[in-house]
This record gives sequence, C-alpha cells and structure tokens, in this order.
Amino acid sequence: MSALVPTKVFLTKGIGRHRENLTSFELALRDAGIAQLNIVRVSSIFPPHCMLIPRSRGVDLLNPGEIVYCVLSRNSSNEPNRHFGAAIGLAIPKERDRYGYISEHHDFGVKKKQLGDYTEDLAATMLASTLGIALDIDQAWDERKQQYKIGGRIVRTTNITQTASGREGLWTTVMAAAVFCGFK
Repeated sequence: MSALVPTKVFLTKGIGRHRENLTSFELALRDAGIAQLNIVRVSSIFPPHCMLIPRSRGVDLLNPGEIVYCVLSRNSSNEPNRHFGAAIGLAIPKERDRYGYISEHHDFGVKKKQLGDYTEDLAATMLASTLGIALDIDQAWDERKQQYKIGGRIVRTTNITQTASGREGLWTTVMAAAVFCGFK
C-alpha cells in the first residue's frame, strides 16, 4: 500500500447564517468554496515538502463529490450579539524536509486578531514540543522578521480566522480549514 501524502494545502474560511444550524454550516462551507466536497477531518500535521497554495488554485484542483482531507475548525451560535470565531494556524519549518503543525481552535468573545495569533502560537508550540523544546512565545518571536526561531530553526507561521456575531432568530456558523490536495 502506498502512502497518501498531500503535496499541497490551501487555507479557506467561511460564514453562514440560517434559521437551521446545519444549513448555516452548509452556507459557511459554500462561502469557503468547499461545500461541493466530501470532507474528512484529520489531525494536525503539515507534511514535509508540502506547498501552501492560494485558495483559488486549491479549489480549482478539486472536483465536486471528491473526498478531501482537511483540518477544520467550526463554531456556531444562535445567541444574538454573541461574538465568536474559528481559526486555523500553521507552523511551517524553513527546512522543507521537516514536517510542521496545523492547529485548529474556536472560541467565544475573542477578537479576530487575538484568535488568529493564539492559533499560530498554538501551532508553533506544538512544533517546538516535537523538537523537545519548551517554547517561550515572546522570546522565540521575531517581530521585525515576522517569524519564530525555535531551537535555532526558522519557522514561518500564518493563520486564517473567521469571526462573527450572532443575530436574532438565526444560527450563525463560522469555519476555517486547511484543505489538503495534490496527493502523491
């Protein structure tokens, strides 16, 4: 049996509102451009030699009905004015032959930037732990270069975050995903 390792990944996000919770999730998937796919949730490894590609390119590589693997963060509420979000964070080592981490997180009452930064930090911390390093986020982050340095290794991080506030009489769903494609 051959290994199923993705060569590409793209980030996407969406928001949906409807009086039914499930339909609000469907609308969020449509907004993210991935509703036409059969989604299988997986855990959090960014494969070695994998390329982060733009959403438009990634969606074009997929066919309706295709089974796709993704790391998915989802959050829903039907509470009016309730602020909430969902985010995906990536920590990608500069050395392409090493694997990185993808984190997913959802929360209530957190602003978009705070949620995105937290999710990036979470991915970087998970990567550092595989290297046997206790990561001090403040010490490892290089603000000027916008990158982490973990155990002498440079790590690029990014996130995609969707936030919203609930509306009267509607379910609101937010989602963010790292979608794998281009398997070898």
